[in-house]
Amino acid sequence: MIKTTITAVSTAVSLALALSLSGCNSTSSEQNTAQTQQVEQTNVLLQEFKGPYQGVPQFDKMNIADLKPALEFGMSEQLAEIDLIANNPEQPTFENTIVALERAGQTLTRVYTYYGIWSANKSSPELRAIRSEMAPKLSAFSSKITQNSKLFERVEQVYKSQEFKSLTPEQQRITWMTYNNFARNGATLKGEAKDRYAQINEQLASLYTKFSSNVLADEENYVVYLNEQQLSGLPTSFIEAAALAAKERGKEGMYAITNSRSSMDPFLTYSTERALREQVWKNYYNRGGNGDEFDNNAIIKDILTLRHERVNLLGYENYAQWRLEDRMAKNPTNAMALMNKVWPAATARVKEEVADMQAIADKEGAEITIEPWDYRFYAEKVRKDKYDLDSNEVKQYLQLDKLREAMFYVAGRLFNFEFTAVPAGEVPVFHPDVSVWEVKDKTTGEHVGLWYLDPFARKGKRSGAWATTYRSYTTFDGKTNVLSSNNSNFVKGAEGKPTLISWSDAETYFHEFGHALHFLAADVVYPSSHIGVRDYTEFQSQLLERWLTTDEVISQFLVHQETGEPMPKELVAKIKKSATFNQGFATTEYLASAMMDLLYHSTDPEKIDPAQFEKEQLDKLGMPSELVMRHRSTHFGHVFSGEGYAAGYYGYLWAEVLTSDAAEAFASAPGGFYDDEVSERLVKYLFSVRNAIDPAKAYRLFRGRDADVSALMRDRGFPVKL
Repeated sequence: MIKTTITAVSTAVSLALALSLSGCNSTSSEQNTAQTQQVEQTNVLLQEFKGPYQGVPQFDKMNIADLKPALEFGMSEQLAEIDLIANNPEQPTFENTIVALERAGQTLTRVYTYYGIWSANKSSPELRAIRSEMAPKLSAFSSKITQNSKLFERVEQVYKSQEFKSLTPEQQRITWMTYNNFARNGATLKGEAKDRYAQINEQLASLYTKFSSNVLADEENYVVYLNEQQLSGLPTSFIEAAALAAKERGKEGMYAITNSRSSMDPFLTYSTERALREQVWKNYYNRGGNGDEFDNNAIIKDILTLRHERVNLLGYENYAQWRLEDRMAKNPTNAMALMNKVWPAATARVKEEVADMQAIADKEGAEITIEPWDYRFYAEKVRKDKYDLDSNEVKQYLQLDKLREAMFYVAGRLFNFEFTAVPAGEVPVFHPDVSVWEVKDKTTGEHVGLWYLDPFARKGKRSGAWATTYRSYTTFDGKTNVLSSNNSNFVKGAEGKPTLISWSDAETYFHEFGHALHFLAADVVYPSSHIGVRDYTEFQSQLLERWLTTDEVISQFLVHQETGEPMPKELVAKIKKSATFNQGFATTEYLASAMMDLLYHSTDPEKIDPAQFEKEQLDKLGMPSELVMRHRSTHFGHVFSGEGYAAGYYGYLWAEVLTSDAAEAFASAPGGFYDDEVSERLVKYLFSVRNAIDPAKAYRLFRGRDADVSALMRDRGFPVKL
């Protein structure tokens, strides 16, 4: 939950907190309050954000030694606040119960900002030790809140009161969400069942931390170093970046292929060294599954077993049933039904793609059968053969800085936002690679917030790309600005050279910026309105990818790294013509992961041996042998390093249905993708409201109807047979 900066803590809360910290009831209240203030003053992680722009995180003053005491202090403070709410002698009301909960825990939320930076961007053995120690403590802390019977009774009374009927739609929704969160997370349990529920959560928290640490260890430990004789086929820009990566790892004169997607993917696409392609492929796809101290198979089994036991305590048959109850899909049957509509077309397309690739391999006399480490390499040859399209040629027009300018342009046209670089040093950052921009309304000049960008891969940073907020927009205690962030893992270009990325990476760049715009465009009152519905929150970001291919972006920002000339119309035409190319691969590798996720969470864990289960289920589905799941089980962090996407990875496809349908609304509008009227509806109903209204209702307000799945099939070039 993202919450606003705390403005004041009542004297009673300060006293309760000071007593809990001192452990001595004879100490005077004045002394206890002074002790509390002293702790806050000496630990920067506990302090309110300082400086310009309503205050910003003091990333330059982060000290790992402050983390554990800050987390413990924040938990103690929030529990004291919770006790006051739960034991309030007054009749429960929306203001003294729901709004009071919205205000609680703001110090801890600030600490989580720093904790998140360390965990995702600056991981180290010391940090991992703290995470392992604190994970069960944080889980126990959470259970103390969700299992507080007095607190739940007050929430329930507000939810079922006459007052509820007079609340605004947003107030009603956050009241329902608060009640639902308690009811679905053990608040209704009694006695031993209640205790066991809390124990399970603590055990799971430790397992999640161990799972993600194991994956990170394999990402750091498996690096392939090449010499000059092993660079055949690789583009110059990639070679230069690999040389820099090796130098940063103390291997100057060599070339490092790191165990990240941004390094693996282009290597498998261009390298003519088949044995090295196989090695790089196995390093990447075997993360967490190498049978050593970092192997995750046993951890997966334990996670599934504990999740199953926990939902059984609540009366659910399986974890997937519990998880999807309050999602757009509503139940596992609906989620699987959607995927089953797409799966046959996707796998049929894979057969066609493999046949095309095998034909080229045979023609060249390669004497091979296409294997997973060959797919990207020969797909690129097919792309050139069928569409006369060279990915490396396209890459020359995809400069990271220019793409960022393109995203700003789109944000200006659709959201009326203006981005201005903040001078270095004005806002603290956690790494020299991070830059900051101020965001304003172009018409009024009103300050909206800040946007932080951390684009490059480095040791200690988790793989992938993501977006987050350090502060979200609310108005219930005064208007707050937004502190948003995008983080990626692009391989930095050589010194003095632009960073060039693939078309797929450019789409991801736009995708994650879509999340940032979702944060920046928010117009809600309460913090809880930012808690998204997982099979909906990816929709807005997926939709923003569509603006990468608009003529306005291509003509202005996709310019050649050397000549500065815009991408030729002939090349643009080839890109658009090949839009559905390799969709068999992209859709099948994703769906395999999403379907396995649901199968894992709707099957009795006693019957599951993860490695065997993955193979057996994929065989039943008819998984093509020439590719694997996008996220194989042992490094499926979406699902096993936490619960955000567990039994919900299908949500990307659910959101893609909305995306394809919404894109057709723009495509058919008089002004196309920059149509003023459709853009206004986009911001009003799909971005600004966050989760203040039901997502299904929000989409209908935008589109005038529910989304049509056939739009997705058309987008991917699949037969529309529903």
